[in-house]
Amino acid sequence: MDQLDELYRDVILDHFKQPRHHGPLADATLTVEGTNPLCGDEMTLWLRLDGGRIQAASFGGKGCAISQAAGSMLTEQLQGLTLTEAKALVETLKGLMQGQEPPAELDLGDLESLAGVRKFPVRVKCAALSWNVLEQALKGDTQHTADSTQNTPKPLK
Repeated sequence: MDQLDELYRDVILDHFKQPRHHGPLADATLTVEGTNPLCGDEMTLWLRLDGGRIQAASFGGKGCAISQAAGSMLTEQLQGLTLTEAKALVETLKGLMQGQEPPAELDLGDLESLAGVRKFPVRVKCAALSWNVLEQALKGDTQHTADSTQNTPKPLK
């Protein structure tokens, strides 16, 4: 394993063991839940929006290290972004999983460490769960569950 892969693995493990912005956001204006039925990962994303900007974001759930670390990294990156910037971030992360380089001017922070996940196609859905849930939230679809294996939401029970 080269040094960069090891560094990225360490970043993922750090976010899994010490998640940032974890737990319910009491004054959230959007709440969306998502699952990956192929592996059982679950995630809830809470956002507090104000004037087209994400004032605060947090997540909760259970699942593998990659899915939970991705939720931690994503909520850390979302703090203070406009909705337009958050949508662009989702598209950039989708591209990252397909081998596209992010725009040079965009700082992905720790999210960049997820680039190595694309080497393991079965794990891409684990990483993608958090931004699939975010994508549903940005569409205003708060009454449904995002399914990371499909684009169609499932009703909450």
